[in-house]
Amino acid sequence: MAVEETPSWHRGLLDFPNPVNDYAARSTAGLVIVLAAVSIVVDQPWLYGILALGFALRVAGGPRYSPFGRLAVHVIVPQVWKKEKTVPGPPKRFAQTIGLVFSGTAFVLSLFGLGLAAQIVVGALIAAAFLEFAFGLCLGCIGFGLLQRAGVIPDSVCESCNNFGR
Repeated sequence: MAVEETPSWHRGLLDFPNPVNDYAARSTAGLVIVLAAVSIVVDQPWLYGILALGFALRVAGGPRYSPFGRLAVHVIVPQVWKKEKTVPGPPKRFAQTIGLVFSGTAFVLSLFGLGLAAQIVVGALIAAAFLEFAFGLCLGCIGFGLLQRAGVIPDSVCESCNNFGR
């Protein structure tokens, strides 16, 4: 049986950039901090939903579909940081996935009327985003490296990550 080739219209739609500019990731984290803080103050499901949607869009295609990602790549980095430091993309996508889990959890908790629990979860998300924004310390990337080292994530997923997070 022949293996079907990926249709050209589908190819690239869900690609995540590799490598990525670390300053774009840090800028995006800064924007996430602002939205997450507003989400905690307002404490409404729709706002937690917007936060989760942003993570889902970044997981799906990096900055391609994400307003925060596009703002970071096309405005903040060239106008504010004016620097480039490339880092492997797969750990950053993993980190965005962890952010999606946290923000999605907060969204569901809020839908069930558990606003305080949602606020606590988003508070933890803010802490991780702050470490990324202020210090370039990506907790999700460290987790990716540890999982790769343990053999849970195969080396083939990110060959350029050979010492990343170890």
